[in-house]
Amino acid sequence: MENMFRLIDNDQEAATNRCIWVNGPVIVGAGPSGLATAACLREQNVPFVVLERADCIASLWQKRTYDRLKLHLPKQFCQLPKMPFPESFPEYPTKRQFIDYLESYASRFDISPKFNECVQTARFDETSGLWRVKTVSDAESTRTEVEYICRWLVVATGENAERVMPEIEGLSEFTGEVVHACDYKSGEKFAGKKVLVVGCGNSGMEVSLDLANHFAKPSMVVRSSVHVMPREIMGKSTFELAMKMLKWFPLWLVDKILLVLCWFVLGNIEKYGLKRPEMGPMELKSAKGKTPVLDIGALEKIRSGKIDVVPGVKRFNGNRVELVNGEELDVDSVVLATGYRSNVPYWLQESEFFAKNGFPKTAIGNSGWKGRTGLYAVGFTRRGLSGASMDAVNIAQDIGSVWKLETKQPTKRSTASHRRCISQQF
Repeated sequence: MENMFRLIDNDQEAATNRCIWVNGPVIVGAGPSGLATAACLREQNVPFVVLERADCIASLWQKRTYDRLKLHLPKQFCQLPKMPFPESFPEYPTKRQFIDYLESYASRFDISPKFNECVQTARFDETSGLWRVKTVSDAESTRTEVEYICRWLVVATGENAERVMPEIEGLSEFTGEVVHACDYKSGEKFAGKKVLVVGCGNSGMEVSLDLANHFAKPSMVVRSSVHVMPREIMGKSTFELAMKMLKWFPLWLVDKILLVLCWFVLGNIEKYGLKRPEMGPMELKSAKGKTPVLDIGALEKIRSGKIDVVPGVKRFNGNRVELVNGEELDVDSVVLATGYRSNVPYWLQESEFFAKNGFPKTAIGNSGWKGRTGLYAVGFTRRGLSGASMDAVNIAQDIGSVWKLETKQPTKRSTASHRRCISQQF
């Protein structure tokens, strides 16, 4: 542990900036993944610092989700470690209920993130054996640069840190309104308008449903194959049913059973332009991390003609859009339900554990949470909130075991050579 108190700084630029020593890990991100990790570390009596670029916890949920959003899975699969949802919450909590739960969670485990601190770079210093995390804060019109020095770095920025904006010919010249799904709140203002929804994942389906419910005229773009499944089968969660079957049957057989059940409940969806992939839903999720769409009413609107399914977009021309099949549509507005991506490559200076796409190279499965040199990732294993919770427990136990072992031993502390480094324990 001696190297934890030795910092040899050869970076002249860093010497002019404020520097803080963190007596424990730095967690980047105050969403569910970061909160879960912090809570588990608190249970291990390990100090930590949580850095968050926004001004609140769970900014994706608070600022970039539509009003009608509910959890897609039953609450028992979405609760964070050490604290279940209140019994009074419905099986599928609303957006507001989930935010309230997260705020109560942060309060219970005394998690106080440092808000408005955007990480610019994070790199491992081979000389000192420590991580150097540089942040910039523009809060209250004052630009502040801080460098955090720590032994462990936990990346908890998640799979959905940045919106994906597609490059479509003519889109920038489109004369109507264009919004990404993260800025869409309600279909109320689109009543009576022709809206093109680009994307057919869970967000695309729900936005299309919301638009139809508000008397808009949505056309949903389906470029490729997609698994659409009922959220419940015979009153039971489809996801829960799949998890129970996987305990007894091989993956291929579970997929066969699920597809038969989906056919009985939903019928033949291909005649509506929704072609299923050749790979089964659970195999596709396991192999490529692609989540099936859980239907909560959009399919009924598609059957009734209140939601049109159209093929891919070729180009925009004024207020018209040309599809790949040559058909043209008049469109008033466009909602881009084109998903999100990781932003890790923009700030983490590391290439052994994380790939260029911003995910750990072993992200799919159970081994994508631990790298080398004290680097960890939580919420990147493409298993939703339950996967993030498992990652958080594993990370806290891994760091906690080292922390407990080393703090039992009397340690000779050497004076840090970086005189502007402020030691803090949180």
